[in-house]
Amino acid sequence: MKMSLRSGIWAGAVMTAAAMFLTESARAVDPAPAPVVKTAATPKVVKPGQINEEQLGNLLKAMGLEATKVDSRYDFQFKAIHNKEEWDLSMTAVLSQDGSAIWLMAWLDQLPKSSADVPRTALLRLLSDNDRLGSGKFFAYVATNRRFVLQRVVANEGVTTKVFRGWLDDLGGSVADSFDHWSVSAWKATDGSNSTATTKSVPSNSKTQTGEADDDAATTKPGSGPSFKGAGQNPIRTALPEKPGTSRK
Repeated sequence: MKMSLRSGIWAGAVMTAAAMFLTESARAVDPAPAPVVKTAATPKVVKPGQINEEQLGNLLKAMGLEATKVDSRYDFQFKAIHNKEEWDLSMTAVLSQDGSAIWLMAWLDQLPKSSADVPRTALLRLLSDNDRLGSGKFFAYVATNRRFVLQRVVANEGVTTKVFRGWLDDLGGSVADSFDHWSVSAWKATDGSNSTATTKSVPSNSKTQTGEADDDAATTKPGSGPSFKGAGQNPIRTALPEKPGTSRK
């Protein structure tokens, strides 16, 4: 009897261990799904002094600038004083799509329709200027209205009327300093090269010669950013009147 009892105890222990092993194996093969925990969406962080599209319009109005809202952009005239000259500039301000930056644009001369009238040296000078301007400023070309623009991209934070005016003054000063590089009239006066001499001859009825093909393509292709067709006008530069008793050196 003692041997039978002892054998039964061992048999029971073996069966219990086998059952536990099979249970743990089943759990490892087919684990129970983890509970789904819903987390709240991360709120958008608004930095101090960050403005939205409506506040941008109110800021321009507070500065005494009559801005015209077209789609998501604001077009306005800005007077910059540089080296005893007044510059009446056509400018645009628009927020980036995510609202983290503000794009400021000063519209420059309209380019000739014929690419043969745009000296290659002028384009190289503008590219060289992009390397030295700094402070988020650079020249760009807007194909929808065939204009060069001088742009500045600034962070949308800490924006006040004083800070914003400083950005515009700085952009206006860069426009004046680089006049000889973007001015179409200055190209004709300073560039002695004959741009047409190095271009290949094309039929007189070709759209490539007049630039019409490029313009048509630019107006038909949809763009991801705001449309600038019709925006901007040539800068106007006038000498400031001298005060009595002063002379210009």
